[in-house]
Amino acid sequence: MGNRKVAIIGAGPAGCMLARLLHLGGIDVTVFEGEEHPNFRSQGGTLDLHTATGLAALKEANLFDEFLKHARYDGQYLAIVDKNLEYLLVKNADGPYNKIQERPEIDRSKLRELLSQSLPDGVIKWGHRLKKIEGQTLVFEHTTIDGFDIIVGADGAWSKVRKEIDPNLVPEYSGIGLQELEVTDVENRAPDLYKLVNRGSVFAGWEGKRMSIQQMGDGSLSIYCSHVIKEADWMKPEKCEYDAGNIKEAAPALLNGLYKDWDPRLKRAIEMADGRCTPRSLFMLPVGKKWTHKPGLTLIGDAAHLMTPYAGEGVNQALDDASLLAKAIIGAADKDDEALDKAIQEFEETMFARVGPVQKLTAELMQDWMMTPGAPQSVMAVSMSRHVRHQLPWVLQPLGVAAVHSYYFLKNRGWVR
Repeated sequence: MGNRKVAIIGAGPAGCMLARLLHLGGIDVTVFEGEEHPNFRSQGGTLDLHTATGLAALKEANLFDEFLKHARYDGQYLAIVDKNLEYLLVKNADGPYNKIQERPEIDRSKLRELLSQSLPDGVIKWGHRLKKIEGQTLVFEHTTIDGFDIIVGADGAWSKVRKEIDPNLVPEYSGIGLQELEVTDVENRAPDLYKLVNRGSVFAGWEGKRMSIQQMGDGSLSIYCSHVIKEADWMKPEKCEYDAGNIKEAAPALLNGLYKDWDPRLKRAIEMADGRCTPRSLFMLPVGKKWTHKPGLTLIGDAAHLMTPYAGEGVNQALDDASLLAKAIIGAADKDDEALDKAIQEFEETMFARVGPVQKLTAELMQDWMMTPGAPQSVMAVSMSRHVRHQLPWVLQPLGVAAVHSYYFLKNRGWVR
């Protein structure tokens, strides 16, 4: 009892948030990260943090003021369009939307930097790539370390900790391939694109193809070109017939293939891409899948409930995981081992109940946007209704859903804009 030692595998947002909260609670915590040294260059796109989850966790960690230095509230602008740039939905950054629920944007890399730098020197052990777990012993590529009361897997999609807890719980391919591109210095290099995105996000879609264009804090645009494709290894040159990691080959292939008949103003994002060019496939854990509790081990974030990005909930749920697990550990730290284990098991059961509906929402939205004939026009009312049901108390859900369907009924007949 007392003097608990916690090991966290992975120095991403979930792992660092948990470490921060445990440190504030007086718990001895160490984070092990496979990367050799801190690397805060652009890693992925931008994130919108939600009031009740991501933002609440930052406030609990006493990091909200620091977050505000990097947050982009004007980044809440959002437009959903089709391939012809017909606007189907617009949410302005200064409109009523953000008064109901704040969703300020922050670059993924900046959030990770903020969280990791909030920890005392030495808490994160860089260059510790986990190979496996044997009992309560961490086996790294160059050493072994033991002596921890709890090992938390915050090690992402291909979690080694999850493999120890349940080797049969593995990510499955979602059926979506994705090409990540970047337009640097967009305001000067492509002012037309800069104006189109309006410092926020534009999501364009058309029957199995999507283009997401998002403003980043460093002045660049992050672009995700996604499409439905059967093979997870679609990016192999022998399959796609070009070098998917080379922008000089990838851009022409996209422009002359998937996006050939798209509006020139949208294609401009691909034409101007000059930064990173990363092909990927989207994976997800089975919706609602649970694991049998294993004493001394647990999971948070993508390691626990990997989702595709279609609901924008991944990092928010991960930060909420960290907040709730920290409370469980701190609350039972001075009790006996059985009480501590029970607290962690209760955390897991609560997480399953909380995140299961979010996984379901994410999978449904992916089906709506990517795999439904006539999308995005054909799914606007259905998809917006899903968001309403997720965000509103149950007593208000029927009214919210009715309002959404009424609006799109009138809009489709040209009676409202």
